[in-house]
Amino acid sequence: MAESKSWQELSPGQRVGIVMAGVVQVAWLLAALRDLRRRNDDEINGSRRLWKAAVFVNYIGPIAYFWKGRRTASA
Repeated sequence: MAESKSWQELSPGQRVGIVMAGVVQVAWLLAALRDLRRRNDDEINGSRRLWKAAVFVNYIGPIAYFWKGRRTASA
């Protein structure tokens, strides 16, 4: 198993990568929560409460919501 490094032992590029990954994760979370708040119940697949909890699962939750949680408008 790889040995963990402290923040100070990371290179500047590694630090930027970690911070950027965190920013992307929080952006997806906020986008999913905003979308959930704006949609009517009939525009969401499943329970609104379930999706609100699920979007807090790192990366996977917001991706799952945008992939499967929203109903598409039928023409």
